[in-house]
Amino acid sequence: MELLDWKNLPFGYIKTDYNIRCKYKDGNWGKPEVSSSEYIDIHIAATGLHYGQEAFEGLKAYMGKDGKIRLFRWDENANRLILSAGGIKMAPVPAELFREALFQVINLNRKFVPPYGSGASLYIRPLLYGSGAEVGVKPASEYTFIVFVTPVGPYFREGIKPVNMMICRDVDRAAPLGTGIFKVGGNYAASLRALVTAKASGYASTIFLDAREKKYIDECGPANFFGIKENTYITPKSVSILNSITNKSLIDIAGSLGIKTERRPVPVEELSTFSEAGACGTAAVISPIGKIVDPEKNMIYEYCKDGKPGPVTMKLYNKLVAIQNGDAEDEFGWMTVVE
Repeated sequence: MELLDWKNLPFGYIKTDYNIRCKYKDGNWGKPEVSSSEYIDIHIAATGLHYGQEAFEGLKAYMGKDGKIRLFRWDENANRLILSAGGIKMAPVPAELFREALFQVINLNRKFVPPYGSGASLYIRPLLYGSGAEVGVKPASEYTFIVFVTPVGPYFREGIKPVNMMICRDVDRAAPLGTGIFKVGGNYAASLRALVTAKASGYASTIFLDAREKKYIDECGPANFFGIKENTYITPKSVSILNSITNKSLIDIAGSLGIKTERRPVPVEELSTFSEAGACGTAAVISPIGKIVDPEKNMIYEYCKDGKPGPVTMKLYNKLVAIQNGDAEDEFGWMTVVE
């Protein structure tokens, strides 16, 4: 392969050598198969195309300074994919099959794992969709599970920088008791109108409010929200928020650093009381928020007034990234060496 410029990788798709595929048919999962194709054959009546039976995950593998490749909390991704599958009535992928596919695809593409110190990582995308043909609205009888990988650069190539966000009231990402807690493609499709509007207005992303009352913070586009005040890490609790593995990890890290944590409804008005705010997820780990603009209420909530991320945000970010890269003790048992 051509030598990749590891320090200047985009956060985007780069072709690798192999992916793993597995079929569910007649009530059973088959054996994982290796493919070198970037394309899939799919029936024109597949439920994944017509009725939204599709879920996915995103996680990363890291090269340590000891030359070992480590996965971050893969079991949490396996469990969340099982939850998502149940939420839209798909056949769940057993955790053992999930693990086998991950390890196999990483080992087959080891040369694409960015070197230690490059700031880059191997992004892993497990995908599950209804591949069985149905014309009536009902669950498919066949499903396909695919795992592909691509090396990605850091989300913030020139160092972690605050971003600005806009509150959106005219689009709902997900309804209460709907699919918001599941990692399904429909939630992301539903967010695109607001995201495109925010970006056209010069903002990095949009902040969604709860769909019922428009009183509480829900999500930051495709990420979870958190705010910091009085040495407390506060993140919204809602029946329509995706359970972010990064957010869960930051809550644990905050506790280990003597920072109090609260997961509860966060009213919009509370934004004015935070000393720091951010969005968290697999891609960026943490995106510090510089300011939040509420056009409808003519309000601006400012953080990072010196243009730099806040001290608590950076403390949390640095510890999580150090654990992921193998530079700090894995006190929580989150990392798994890929043999």
